[in-house]
Amino acid sequence: MGSCGYLKISCVLGIIVRIALKLWAYSGIVLVICFLLYYFYGGYFAFGLLVFALIGIFYHAQDNFLYYPDLPTHSRVYVPVPTIYGLPYENVNIVTPDGITLHMFFIHQPKDKQHKSPTIVFLHGNAGNIGHRLQNCVGFYHNLSCNILLVEYRGFGLSQGSPSEEGLYIDAKASIDYLYGRNDINHSEIIVFGRSLGGAVAVDLASRVDYADKLWCLIVENTFTSIPDMARVLLSWRFINYIPLFLYKNKFSSFYKVMHIRTPTLFISGMSDALVPPAMMSELHSRCGSAIKQLLQFSTGTHNETWTVPGYYHGIAIFLQHCRIQNPEKSNKRVDDEKIRVESVKWGTVVNI
Repeated sequence: MGSCGYLKISCVLGIIVRIALKLWAYSGIVLVICFLLYYFYGGYFAFGLLVFALIGIFYHAQDNFLYYPDLPTHSRVYVPVPTIYGLPYENVNIVTPDGITLHMFFIHQPKDKQHKSPTIVFLHGNAGNIGHRLQNCVGFYHNLSCNILLVEYRGFGLSQGSPSEEGLYIDAKASIDYLYGRNDINHSEIIVFGRSLGGAVAVDLASRVDYADKLWCLIVENTFTSIPDMARVLLSWRFINYIPLFLYKNKFSSFYKVMHIRTPTLFISGMSDALVPPAMMSELHSRCGSAIKQLLQFSTGTHNETWTVPGYYHGIAIFLQHCRIQNPEKSNKRVDDEKIRVESVKWGTVVNI
């Protein structure tokens, strides 16, 4: 029995030694292969690591090229208030579903008109704060007799957080939820207005089935088809055409989303816009899925100053009156033909001013 046990132990040890030798041999072969690959192709590995690092830097640095909350200087500290322009307002702070506190101004009509007036949700561009849009709001307030909710995106002005594409979408939805939580406004006439980057945020909001029914009208001004399209326009580098979509951190793909919009939509285009090609606005208008849509073009309108062109507010007022006539069930406001002359404009047409 003793010799038999000794033989069994010897066999087991022999098997273990043979396995160890094989593993050592395989490990040695692997090490030799790795050494040879590094020796002959080390430059390729180094280049691959460099490309990977540059892609990472490019991806995470994109926010710095899109969002400018610090321009002009002190925009994150000082926000002009509506009373500077004689507008009555409420200072509003809300918390979004993801825990970010947003700062907003609710500019309201006199109390006897507030609950009957339409309310514009103003989604601003990629720089500054809501105080820099107050002069435009003066025109909305007096010419359209509306309330205005000025939304300050996360990371802008006095709002918390940092801007991101998904974050801005959350902010827009939170602003609509806030309005529906008030009982002193007309919920049947909520207008979403977006300029430049704000137009892309507005398009996303109106394309969502769960929010489209909460909106009366959509107005977008001098906005773009997508961020990749704008990159190709602004940079004019041939290799930009070959960058895959997934490498863009911010996409704002209005080109596709606009097809899902069913809300009455007005596209306002400044034909002298030197930043966003007016052709993009024409393309968005033609692709828009709404049966009620119109493209309003101003020959002297620039990217940020189209609202200063004569006829701007009148053109918007006519569009809103058309919406009341075409969709009386969406509006409980009486159509007043004496106040605003409704011109004969077919839906889907282009109006040049």
